[in-house]
Amino acid sequence: MDEELKAENNKIPETDNNQVEEELKFSDDFIIGKDFSIVDEDSLTEEDLVSQYNDENDAENIDGDKSDGKKARKKGCFGAFFLVAAIFVISISLAAVIILMCIDYLGIGNSGTYEVEITKGSSTAQIAEKLKDEGIIKSDILFRVYSKIKGYDGSYKYGVYIFTEDTGYDDIIIKLQDEGAQADSVEVTIPECATIDDIAGILEEKGVCTKDEFIDVVQHSSFDFDFVNAIPSNQVYYRLEGYLYPDTYEFYNYGGKTCAEFAIEKMLNNFSDKFTYQMREKATEMGYSMHQIMTMASIIDLEASSGTDTDKQNVSAVFYNRLAWTEEPNLLGSTPTSEYPYGNGRYDTNKSTGLPPGPLCAPSYESVYAALYPTADFTANYFVTDSDMTFYYSDTYSQHLTTIKNIKKQGKWLG
Repeated sequence: MDEELKAENNKIPETDNNQVEEELKFSDDFIIGKDFSIVDEDSLTEEDLVSQYNDENDAENIDGDKSDGKKARKKGCFGAFFLVAAIFVISISLAAVIILMCIDYLGIGNSGTYEVEITKGSSTAQIAEKLKDEGIIKSDILFRVYSKIKGYDGSYKYGVYIFTEDTGYDDIIIKLQDEGAQADSVEVTIPECATIDDIAGILEEKGVCTKDEFIDVVQHSSFDFDFVNAIPSNQVYYRLEGYLYPDTYEFYNYGGKTCAEFAIEKMLNNFSDKFTYQMREKATEMGYSMHQIMTMASIIDLEASSGTDTDKQNVSAVFYNRLAWTEEPNLLGSTPTSEYPYGNGRYDTNKSTGLPPGPLCAPSYESVYAALYPTADFTANYFVTDSDMTFYYSDTYSQHLTTIKNIKKQGKWLG
């Protein structure tokens, strides 16, 4: 009986298939997600696929637009930053320029006293450059623009001016308009072969300065030229002997050391212009300093000032040949050097070997050129001139004596 009951309980009840399907259809426990359905891809139409692809692209485009927007905003931030920075830098620079212009215009920061010579016929540009070089203004361009705007061009006078500290543009212009031509100029000719003593006498006679004032400036005033700085001042008698270029000048003649300084500055500037870079290079190639070349040139001028350019080059070659002598007497033997009154005989080439300590006069350009370019392959060691200023050259001393004898016979000996 018990076994029958047990068997009865273990029987699986039979179920209707249609009933099960109905129950699963409406059972929430079986559905993975509400509204979820499984569709067979084979059953999708072409329109369904196109629609599905467009929906996916729309979603991607929306995401891409968001990313591009972020990048654009980021670039915009950087651009704005650099623009602001550039504007800031430009503003600061402009402000600095304006401040400097105002300082220059007002003359703030200038100290001391400035003495300036404005030469006759100087343009506004030349005046502005001169003022800048002397440290009176900072910008020659700004001064020129200001002068042009105010209509002052052409109203400035030449002369010697003294500017004190804190002198602004307006004060400078007033001086240039009202205080010009403080001194009349005088024409002065410095001849070739002129010595410092000669020049001092000429300037005193013309009223430029006294001899003592001139000599004091020659020996002690500062002149910003490389060749002046290279002069062995402890060896020469007059520091600037030979460097005050012989020419015709316009000098102010109101007297005093200032006029002497202006005159010497002009002569040194002229010398600097004449003695070119190529000439300095040539001196170096020859193994001589510029000072030695000027010393040789002064001797050539004293010996052959009346001769032709060829004569000067021949005389130059003779003296260079003598410098190369190794046997006695190894003296240059230039008679005019014995007449130089200073140096205790050190300038006398009949007593001292080699070149003198420095030039003995202001040589001509032709003599300087001859000192740099002596006649090539010229073998003569002696020369002499007659009363007609004809030059005779000899290789040996015996030939030289014979030439002198013949000149005397002709009655052309200078003695």
